[in-house]
Amino acid sequence: MVEPSSPLDAFQAQTPAQKRALSYSNTIHQLFTSVMQEKLPADRIVGEYFRTNKKHGSKDRRVIRESLFALFRWWGWLKQVHTSQQQDASWFACLAMVAELESHKWTQFSEAWQEFANQSEQFKLSASKSTLDSVTDKCAYLQQQLQMPSLVTTQLLPDWFWQVTDVDNTQQLAIVEAMSSRPPIWARAQTLSQQQLINSLAKDDVEATASEFFDDALSLGFKSINLNAISAYQRGELEIQDLGSQVIGQICAPKAEQHWWDTCSGAGGKTLQLRSLMLRQNSKADGSIISSDIRRKPLEELTKRAKRAGFSGINVAPWKSEALPVDANTFDGVLVDAPCSCTGTWRRNPDMRWLDDVNVVTDKHDLQLDILTRSAKAVKAQGQLVYATCSLSPVENEQVVNAFLNANPEFELRTLTHPFKGTQVEMLTIWPQDANSDGMFVAKMIKR
Repeated sequence: MVEPSSPLDAFQAQTPAQKRALSYSNTIHQLFTSVMQEKLPADRIVGEYFRTNKKHGSKDRRVIRESLFALFRWWGWLKQVHTSQQQDASWFACLAMVAELESHKWTQFSEAWQEFANQSEQFKLSASKSTLDSVTDKCAYLQQQLQMPSLVTTQLLPDWFWQVTDVDNTQQLAIVEAMSSRPPIWARAQTLSQQQLINSLAKDDVEATASEFFDDALSLGFKSINLNAISAYQRGELEIQDLGSQVIGQICAPKAEQHWWDTCSGAGGKTLQLRSLMLRQNSKADGSIISSDIRRKPLEELTKRAKRAGFSGINVAPWKSEALPVDANTFDGVLVDAPCSCTGTWRRNPDMRWLDDVNVVTDKHDLQLDILTRSAKAVKAQGQLVYATCSLSPVENEQVVNAFLNANPEFELRTLTHPFKGTQVEMLTIWPQDANSDGMFVAKMIKR
């Protein structure tokens, strides 16, 4: 008997839907393998693939992209099923399962994947007879379909995540539930009122919902949006910024006449938010913001975004060495949005939970403390120092702040109000389940 030349040769397409399903499977497998082997963000891999492969229409891209990211979302379970690197029956089972778990609409392809999987005696897959609303429902469905009672909800996040976070057992399911769902696209009204922006977006057939928490925040739902086709974005009236990220600017609460330094600004999302908050108090606010980063390209992007919004009062000062790129003892407020593991953004980047290991958390503490310590020198007396990350680990958060305070007694913590719960805390962690956002951490200190 002649062996098939490739694993796919064992699966013969009998219908046009099966043929397309095989083609999609091949592309998704290629992308999945590239992400796992090259350890590069899936967004980057997918974006480059679509740029060089123009043959795919919008429907093709949606099937490929959403199936790929769904695989990463549920990989904590699926990796126990697909233990090879081949496109075999177990691979088709994974594709069929994620389509079922996420209620994908391309049933003709998911049914084809299911049929291919069922060619193996290992699988006898069938569609769910009830709606799979929760992670618990989905776990029970897979346990039954795959005859794997060992599947548990906490496996959807890597073991090391639970080791470096301070999570009560009663909260584990809520975190897994949030991390296993897609967050909405959060936006911020930059130069308009919340309602003005909602009205403007409606003219471009974009439905927006006002946030109950911040008067400049709104949700754009879950559908992909071509920002360049939105008039409000072209005019700088709209910025895409997750609600969790917006908490940071709200905690900073800059006054119109104050001078702030954004020490690790990247492309300037929080810089623009700080300036917008200043101008909402006074349209002629004479305060200013200096933004710094070690990378020049993000600062160039910030300059473009500020120009698009018509914002003055924003300047850039790149880090060129360990010396401060600004004057010491000068600023009313200094924001240190430190580089971190980004575990709080795993909802948007589910691949990263499987590409990283515990070192992505434990290796950054010293760097974060160093950046915070150096940046603090720019705070003037009675000025504010705000430390933030998009990490959920105390190693990068509370431990860094406490180490800084022990070495710098002239700074003291300020009590914060949780924007979504109303509770009083010394240091604030926003969990993804708190308000359907990314996870964030922030602490505010005052220089005595």
